[in-house]
Amino acid sequence: MRRSEVLAEESIVCLQKALNHLREIWELIGIPEDQRLQRTEVVKKHIKDLLDMMIAEEESLKERLIKSIAICQKELNTLCSELHVEPFQEEGETTILQLEKDLRTQVELMRKQKKERKQELKLLQEQDQELCEILCTPHYDIDSTSVPSLEELSQFRQHVATLRETKASRHEEFVNIKRQIILCMEELEHTPDTSFERDVVCEDEDAFCLSLENIATLQKLLQQLEMRKSQNEAVCEGLRAQIRELWDRLQIPAEEREAVATVMTGSKAKVRKALQLEVDRLEELKMQNMKKVIEAIRVELAQYWDQCFYSQEQRQAFAPYYSEDYTENLLQLHDAEIVQLRNYYEVHKELFEGVQKWEESWKLFLEFERKASDPSRFTNRGGNLLKEEKQRAKLQKTLPKLEEELKARIEMWEQEHSKAFVVNGQKFMEYVTEQWEMHRLEKERAKQERQLKNKKQTETEMLYGSTPRTPNKRRGLAPGTPGKVRKLNTTTVSNATANSSIRPVFSGTVCRSPMSRLPPSGSKPVTTSTCSGKKTPRGLKHGANKENLELNGSILSGGYPASAPPRRNFSINSVASTYSEFARELSKASKSDATSRILNSTNIQS
Repeated sequence: MRRSEVLAEESIVCLQKALNHLREIWELIGIPEDQRLQRTEVVKKHIKDLLDMMIAEEESLKERLIKSIAICQKELNTLCSELHVEPFQEEGETTILQLEKDLRTQVELMRKQKKERKQELKLLQEQDQELCEILCTPHYDIDSTSVPSLEELSQFRQHVATLRETKASRHEEFVNIKRQIILCMEELEHTPDTSFERDVVCEDEDAFCLSLENIATLQKLLQQLEMRKSQNEAVCEGLRAQIRELWDRLQIPAEEREAVATVMTGSKAKVRKALQLEVDRLEELKMQNMKKVIEAIRVELAQYWDQCFYSQEQRQAFAPYYSEDYTENLLQLHDAEIVQLRNYYEVHKELFEGVQKWEESWKLFLEFERKASDPSRFTNRGGNLLKEEKQRAKLQKTLPKLEEELKARIEMWEQEHSKAFVVNGQKFMEYVTEQWEMHRLEKERAKQERQLKNKKQTETEMLYGSTPRTPNKRRGLAPGTPGKVRKLNTTTVSNATANSSIRPVFSGTVCRSPMSRLPPSGSKPVTTSTCSGKKTPRGLKHGANKENLELNGSILSGGYPASAPPRRNFSINSVASTYSEFARELSKASKSDATSRILNSTNIQS
């Protein structure tokens, strides 16, 4: 049983006791029955009125609760709609009082959310307005009268964050451009003369409108100032180049040059003015030293002619170069020609450098070819011969490759300019072909000269005999120490014709033993020396000749028979310091031996 029910029963008991007590009092007093009835009616009325009043109050409370529930429910539905949330649903059955309390609590919570959203929306709108005024962009489109949803607030926050980033990047760009503009204005000594330039230079950085249009105008202004600065620098650099050129032509001493060294850097207005004054002064000196200046220009012209590979006809085409009438008109012609040549060289500098590289490689190739035909190169020490051979092999690979690269570049250039690229008056590839052909003809000529010389020498030796020569001692051997004897390559030697020389088959130098040989005119015998400088014993002549003449059991063709009185002793001694000297000595010795044997045979028969 509920406590309220217990209290109600206790109230009834109390009321019953109170009525009983009243009756007892009335009995003691002696109140009549009719008065007792009246008094009981009064008690009943009082109790009834009190209860009715209490009931009315509770009924009123009930009505107020019901009304509050209706109001809260309505407001809650409105708030849920504004906040874009699901309507509130009471879970399970509940009393009126609890329902009213829950609804009232939920309404208060919704009101708080609505207030927070409105406050955030207001703050974001203020920030958006401030950023849009700085960036000169339209405001964010959102309904300020309604309550924004969470998604709308999130998008608004992102938009404001983007605007902040845009402002920061544009502000940084503005600061950088402003700094460059100020530097350019200082360099050009330029004073802001428009309202925009004054706003950029003089106004506060935070007050400047960072619109795209203003940023573009800033960039355009910076470009204009940089262009003026570049033009000013170009003018100053041109004046400096003109000054240096005039210094060199006029041979201005270093002391005078140092006097204007302070204006040889920078491009400010005062520097440009000082440079112009120096140019005017030098131009006046140039007019006073016309001949000296023209001769200096001619030296430079000759250098450019060499660099551009001008032919003699192209050089002679500039007739003022050879004139001796040193006038201002002649100087102007030379100035125009040097400017034209300088521009021509700069435009085709890569091609000319490539041709120059080929020329240098070609000269080095010819030098290696000349050294390759020089027998004395084998006597070089220190690995020079090996280095030369490596360089020569490398050059033989790179030279054709360089020619092909130049050919491709020149063909491309000729297609672009619709004219031929000439070197020394002719097309480059024709020039290269001509150089190779001249090299081939030179080699043929040298070869024919060597053959003719050898032929004449052979004929002379056949008629008059060869001059005996004593080979030098091998380098590095101690005095009196005999050199090592090379082995024989034993092959049969055939008879030679009258116009050919008889070559021995030995790989060493063949030297004669000392003996008397009849000269062609029948005069006194001539004694020749041996390679070692010692006489051969007579008792050993026959055996030695037999050993040296008989190879594989046969007598050499063209030699003397065993019964012939004159016998020769052939000894093989490696005395040449290098292989080339050894081969040369062997060839000459074989020729002289063959010639002497033919002459001796003729003298004996006669």
